[in-house]
Amino acid sequence: MGRVRKTITLTDQQGAWVKARIARGDFTNDSEYIRDLIRRDQERSAEIEAIRRALIEGENSGIGERTPDEIVRAAKESLKADGRI
Repeated sequence: MGRVRKTITLTDQQGAWVKARIARGDFTNDSEYIRDLIRRDQERSAEIEAIRRALIEGENSGIGERTPDEIVRAAKESLKADGRI
């Protein structure tokens, strides 16, 4: 994979934060920390886009026939089946 060299400017506080994370052993250098932040942002953006698509799909599907109580009951059953409650 190719690399692009970038120069960034941080505040003193931000620079100290990055140094502390490296000193704690969370990252080996500044670049690793920045790349991790970018990866997390990419993952978060993908999750938000998936939610947007699901919302649009739900809106386009029209009005359902189930009552709100039936929807809540089904959601709780699904969570129980997945072991989340």
